[in-house]
Parts: sequence; C-alpha cells; structure tokens
Amino acid sequence: MSREQDDMLRRGIGMTSQRTRERLIQRLYEEGVSNAKVLEVIRRTPRHLFVDEALAHRAYEDTALPIGHNQTISQPYMVARMSELLLEAGPLDKVMEIGTGSGYQTAVLSQLVERVFSVERIKVLQDRAKERLVELNLRNVVFRWGDGWEGWPALAPYNGIIVTAVATDVPQALLDQLAPGGRLVIPVGSGEVQQLMLIIREEQGFSRRVLGAVRFVPLLNGPLA
Repeated sequence: MSREQDDMLRRGIGMTSQRTRERLIQRLYEEGVSNAKVLEVIRRTPRHLFVDEALAHRAYEDTALPIGHNQTISQPYMVARMSELLLEAGPLDKVMEIGTGSGYQTAVLSQLVERVFSVERIKVLQDRAKERLVELNLRNVVFRWGDGWEGWPALAPYNGIIVTAVATDVPQALLDQLAPGGRLVIPVGSGEVQQLMLIIREEQGFSRRVLGAVRFVPLLNGPLA
C-alpha cells in the first residue's frame, strides 16, 4: 500500500480517536478474530466515512447501523469474521461480494484480496459506495448493479464469494460460479433463524460448515433504482 493511500485511509482520524479504534480491535480479538491482517485492515479503515454523519460517533462500536433503504452496515465483528473465513486457506485473487451496501465490507475486502467484484441491487447505495472507495483510493473493485441471487456469471469463476444478506437457501447460481477449491461465506435462513455457513467447492460436490447464529437483512430479488 502506498503512503498516499494509507494517508487517505486514515483521513478523519481526529474525529474518531485512535483509542476508540484500538478498543474495537481489542474487542474483536477477544471475540475470536485472530487473523492479524484482517484486524489491521479493520483498524485503519475509516468506518465513520461509511455511515451517516449523525451516526459517525457510533462508527467504532461493534454494532450494525442503519444506512437507509432498510439496509444496515454490518457490525465490525461480522465483517472481520466473514473476511477471516474467506482467507482461512490462504490469499485469494478474485472475490465476488453480494451486497455492496455502504461499501464498508467492500473496502475491507479490497485491502485483503487482489480483486473484488461487488453486486448491489439498490443503485443509490452502490453509487455512494463507489464515491467512498474512490475517495479512499481503493481501485481494485468493479461494481455491478443487479440481482445478487444471480451473482455475476459473465466474470465467473471466483475463488471466494461473500454474501452480506441472508438467503432463504443457498443460491444455485453462486455455487455454479465458485471455482474449484473456492469458498462461499453466506448467511442462510429466515426471520430469527439464520446461520452463517462456509461452503467449499471440492473435487466432488461441496462441503458445508455451519458456524453459528447470525442476524442479517434479507437477500432480495431484482435491481432497484
């Protein structure tokens, strides 16, 4: 990472003290996030830029926050945990994100993998996310406005796929777009019963691990202007 890019990522640190950020990192570590690179990226990524100004003082709490359009920015623990799961088997070249949202998870991923392909159905949210990533000089992300259930088949396969909304079942299209050995991290379920899953494409079929209860907004069909 260049010094210029690092400076951009640290912009605004005066309004949210370094001590506040360090408390968040310590909490994530105590909750079981152990990947040092993931923790460092969370530490230096200015989460307050991805929330409404009125909520900026809460940006480094370990909680989800509203971003409008019935969507939320995921809690830092979940961003860190899902990123860590993707990287568990080593570095990744090509990752698809389903649900750009605020762009915070996108920004974190872009500093951990070579390329990110991000799909979002709500155009106004994705447009704002694009602006934030340009401001932070994060240039290895390509965006698509479309239906997350369909993924981005034209650019498949992907070494990793991360889904930031809960699906009632695992979309077949996403399984089809996973490269051999690729990893899919996705919340599955409905209502109060949601489970985070890690799915790996093996030589013969897929292996699945259930990683515990989570709470996400639903993965909906169809693009929305």
